[in-house]
Amino acid sequence: MILSRKLRLVCLLCLLACTVGCDQASKHMARTGLSQVGSIALPGGFGELRLADNSGSFLSLGALLPKRVRFAIFTVGTGAGLAALFAYLASRAPIPMMRFIGLSLAMAGGVSNLLDRMFRHGLVTDFVTVRIGPFHTGVFNAADVLIMAGIATVFWSIRKKTASSSPTSGYTEPRDDA
Repeated sequence: MILSRKLRLVCLLCLLACTVGCDQASKHMARTGLSQVGSIALPGGFGELRLADNSGSFLSLGALLPKRVRFAIFTVGTGAGLAALFAYLASRAPIPMMRFIGLSLAMAGGVSNLLDRMFRHGLVTDFVTVRIGPFHTGVFNAADVLIMAGIATVFWSIRKKTASSSPTSGYTEPRDDA
């Protein structure tokens, strides 16, 4: 299913408003609440809410770069990339719905983290850590979840399209039982 250009634009703007608004609200609550208590353990030991300011990107990559370089990459570069993605999503080009949803989710997470960088001196608020047995994540936020869900949706839609259009789909190699 491919959405019309006007419907895509309306959906994109609604998705951006809702997701960016929710992410910014969760970050604000984390900054105000967790700055008072330090950290909160999640039930069953499945993680913790702990405030962290991230000057880098995913898993703090790039946090040790000079401030000007971080600004160029994480603020200017990300802003340009997100503007190009918005132009692509709002353009006349037909985009399959699942790919549109995935790219829109990734864009929404990127926009919310970009807003943090712009209004918080290059820092992004992270506050969630998940633990399952000996495994645990780095500290992240809702925007990071949107980005990962969006990327996963795009890959899933590409893989699904590739599998359904493959000339060998449904074909199984004959067995040689001799």
